[in-house]
Amino acid sequence: MLADLVLWVCGVGTFAALPGAYWLMAGLAVVVDARPYVVADRRASSVILPSICFTFAIALAWGFVPALAVQLGAVAVAGLRMRQPVRRTVHLALQHAVATGAAAAVAAVVSLHIGPRPDWDDALLTVAAAAAWILARYGLAALVARAGSHRRRRRARKQGVEVLATAALLLLGPVVLATAQVGLAFVPLVLLALHAVHRMVRSAGESERAARVDALTGLPNRRALQSSVGEGGRERALLLLDLDRFRAVNDALGHRVGDQLLVEVGRRLSDVVPAHDLVVRLGGDEFAVLANRVDGVPEARRIAYHLAEALNRPFAMDGLPVDVTASIGIALEGEPDADCATLLREAEVAMYDAKQRGDQVAVYGPDAAHHSPDRLTLLADLRRALREDAPDDGIMLFYQPQIAIATGEVVGVEALLRWQHPERGMVGPEELIRVAEPTPVMRLLTGRVLHDVVAQLAAWRDAGTPLRAAVNVSARDLHAGGIADRVDELLREYDVPADLLQLEITESALMADPHRVLNTITRLDRMGVAISLDDFGTGYSSLQHLRRLPLAEVKIDRSFVLGMAGDRGDAAIVRSVIDLAEALGLRAVAEGVEDERTWRMLAAAGCHAAQGWFHARPMPPADLATWLSRYRPLRPGPPPLAIPSSAP
Repeated sequence: MLADLVLWVCGVGTFAALPGAYWLMAGLAVVVDARPYVVADRRASSVILPSICFTFAIALAWGFVPALAVQLGAVAVAGLRMRQPVRRTVHLALQHAVATGAAAAVAAVVSLHIGPRPDWDDALLTVAAAAAWILARYGLAALVARAGSHRRRRRARKQGVEVLATAALLLLGPVVLATAQVGLAFVPLVLLALHAVHRMVRSAGESERAARVDALTGLPNRRALQSSVGEGGRERALLLLDLDRFRAVNDALGHRVGDQLLVEVGRRLSDVVPAHDLVVRLGGDEFAVLANRVDGVPEARRIAYHLAEALNRPFAMDGLPVDVTASIGIALEGEPDADCATLLREAEVAMYDAKQRGDQVAVYGPDAAHHSPDRLTLLADLRRALREDAPDDGIMLFYQPQIAIATGEVVGVEALLRWQHPERGMVGPEELIRVAEPTPVMRLLTGRVLHDVVAQLAAWRDAGTPLRAAVNVSARDLHAGGIADRVDELLREYDVPADLLQLEITESALMADPHRVLNTITRLDRMGVAISLDDFGTGYSSLQHLRRLPLAEVKIDRSFVLGMAGDRGDAAIVRSVIDLAEALGLRAVAEGVEDERTWRMLAAAGCHAAQGWFHARPMPPADLATWLSRYRPLRPGPPPLAIPSSAP
């Protein structure tokens, strides 16, 4: 307003000579800016002022100074109406002043004058002046944003709506100017056209907001998070929350209560998160908090535990108290231009770290072994190979026979993953799983392995040598829940009986979320797919869970089997596991059988099956076929006479 006063005082003679059409347009410009158009937010660069219709016409007819005086007054009214900070109002005024000056300069250079009967040349020159206005305004906004180190990712649709609405308003200007020369009474009629433009912008804004909001909870969604992360310039942290055992709520109380629980979780998170932070529902039972003004890892951890504490209070669902906990992964924004996909991936890795360790909170750290550049490069190569699915991608399966100890017959095989990396050579299953399991790549890898194993089962069946194959699946696969659908689809596609496929799960996968895992493996069991508990004895599984799970066998971990021939303690553990399996009606399978003495001891203890190098190493399908054609069942001889002494 001070700048306006200076213009009026310095150019009092100029303004006194202006006609009534100018004053009418000036008044209408100030009035219409009491209702500015906001496309998606309240940033200065996203505000469209309807007054530009009149100020552009004034610039074409009477020059820059009269137009600037009106524009500054209209901007002040718009700033007050939107309750914008003075800084943003000044920014908006500067943009419009530069844009108006550019349009007036083009008009002066080409001697543009809109009379009662404009011709085609006037129309083209008017379009050129409008283009100069648009380029000047949005070009200045882009320069200011870059100078402030703000990288704003704006969708093409939103940008298109802004430019279209701005162009429509500007090109109404010469129409208003020509109309004013016919009769001032017709000038206010342009308000109807302005109303139509306002409805267009409002509709676009509502569509924009709907695309950024989760339909169930009303929280911002993944797209809103992507937009917010794109506005860097602050030290921030992304906290990814995954609700524990949420599927059990759906199964016990129904999906309606489950949806209401998600709504309540979102509401509670919003209540405890400051206004300058963003609470987002990513989908399913995953939420995220984009925390601004975070001063390092300790502050991020404090926020995470504050969120966890808020969720620890029971939720009242249909009169029943429902307890909710969440595993939280934290990723700190290391660079000002970090993208959303990277932060989400890092937070997800940390979240699965928390689940696997049994912690509630974990922080992504690039200095950790599984976050090293070498591992990340291997992960990227693996993701690329799985997505391209080329015949020569190097991903292959070896099969190790499982032998019934009492009869010496082959009762099945275990599928073991290998990857012939083009540069690293052969990569074993332990490293592949260690790299892939904390990430979404694990789902791709499991899908590929299941497909190849079921296809191989079909090939063996067609060749007249049906074999049962065991496949390892991770905690991530079981938590996702979709693995049962994928297995059913593959068995139907290849017409393979379900009892030829066996899935192996680890104790760590079981204990990370036993209720959620139970739902998945129960479905698989009902389909006829056997479930084996792998690496038994190395974890902390409860005997209660072991009794209630639909298991077919337990596999004794190789660390005990390898030492049982020379260590009394390992031998006792192996015998105890075999006795426990027998009592529960489960098969006991020993891994890591590498010598005859161990094999005979297992036979004496009543172990059902064994696998290891004593019988055969893992081998490709073609080599396995050759081995099977030459193999003759071998029965164990008498058990060893002496019990091994304890290791020193």
